[in-house]
Parts: sequence; structure tokens; C-alpha cells
Amino acid sequence: MANLLPLALVFLAGLVGGAMNALAGGGTFATLPSLLAAGLPANVANATSNVALLPGAATSAWAFRDELGPVAGVDVRVLAGITFAGGLVGATLLVVTPSDTFDVIIPWLVLYAFVVLAFGRRASAWLSARVTIDARTLVVVQALLGVYGGYFGGGVGLMTTATYGLLAAVTPRQMFAPRTLMLAVANAAAAIVFVAAGLVAWRLAVPMLAGGMLGGWAGAIVGKRLPAGAVRAWTLLVTGATTIVFFLRAYG
Repeated sequence: MANLLPLALVFLAGLVGGAMNALAGGGTFATLPSLLAAGLPANVANATSNVALLPGAATSAWAFRDELGPVAGVDVRVLAGITFAGGLVGATLLVVTPSDTFDVIIPWLVLYAFVVLAFGRRASAWLSARVTIDARTLVVVQALLGVYGGYFGGGVGLMTTATYGLLAAVTPRQMFAPRTLMLAVANAAAAIVFVAAGLVAWRLAVPMLAGGMLGGWAGAIVGKRLPAGAVRAWTLLVTGATTIVFFLRAYG
């Protein structure tokens, strides 16, 4: 029975993480702690979480397929291709990054997501009055998001929502479809590298994967019915809480 407890916990973490990814992103902040608690090194836990959440992200992306459209005038297929290439680069960087270094970097990446989400509307209005955001800018930013998604993945959905809002002045609810697609593409690219490098703990990945698929489907169904304000509040709550947790873990 004791041996089944970690499997049950990672299944539940996958369920919550899959739903979070569908609603606002940040699913890794549910799955990664459970894998660390199971005794995995940080880089192996991150790779396992990424692979486990991939089917759930794909399920969510499929559920939102009828809402896909250009982002700031750029075709989502172009953005997906850029994200995939970036994901391969980021995942390769993770494979060669020492686990201790990875632990120190994480909190600052999540803090960025929180700040941009919290002040993105004001910053977007300020930028729009002074700067014209063109397609080239979005392409460069998407490439960076792809690298980040492959390297860590935690909060890439949140960061994509925040950055799109900053650059293209769109609400988190409008970003459901393109964000979930980019998340799935980045996860897929990273999964190729992580599996090839033997960085996945399959015993824990399989039950988490099952939970992630169920959570991703359910989260997408619920997400279609939520107002933009509720999505924004949930996103800020998740990002703020996880920022504190990761800083305490790295520097506390």
C-alpha cells in the first residue's frame, strides 16, 4: 500500500496540473513538487513532468482548436514551428545544466511571469501609445518562449499569456487557444530530447500522464465557460503562490 501512495499522489498532481494548464498555465507547479517529494532530482523531475503533461496539453489544444487564429497578425502555424525549434534548444540546455544551477534559476523566471501578468494591462497600454509591435517582435519573443518552454516548462503557459497581453493587448481568455497549442508544441519538442537522453522516470510519469490527460480535458471544458476576470484572478493567484514557494525552496 505504501508503494502505491506516491503513484496516487502523482496521479492527482497530474490531474490538477492538466486542468491548470488548460485554464491559465502553470501546471508544472502542481506536478513538479510531487515528483521532488518522491525523491527525484530537480532536472529529472522537470523532464518527467514535461513528458507526463504532454498528452494533457495536447488534449486541451484539441478542445480549443475551433478558437485558433492569428496572434498579432502572425499565423499560429508559424508560431508553432518557431516554438518547436525553440523547445528543442531549451530541452538540450536542460540536459547539460547541473541540477543545483537549475534550482537557482527557476524562481526568477516565475517572478517575471507574475510581474508581467500583474502589470501587463497598464504596460501594454503604455507601450501601445509609444511603440508599434510588429510581427518580427512577436516572432523573436515566441522563439525565446519556446526555448524557455523546453528548458523548464513551468509557467510557460503563464508567461505566454502575460507576454501576449503585453505585446498584443489581448486578455488571458482570448489566449486560451493559441497558448494551449504553444504549450503542447513546446512540450512535444522537449519530450523528444528528454526521452532520448533517458531523463524520464517512467514509473511516476505514467500515472501522472493519465491524470494530466483527464485534467486537461476537464479544464478545457470548464475554461470555455469562465469569464476573463475569473481567469485573470486564478492566473495571478497561482503565479504569486508558486513564485513564493520557489524562492523559499531556492533561498530559504
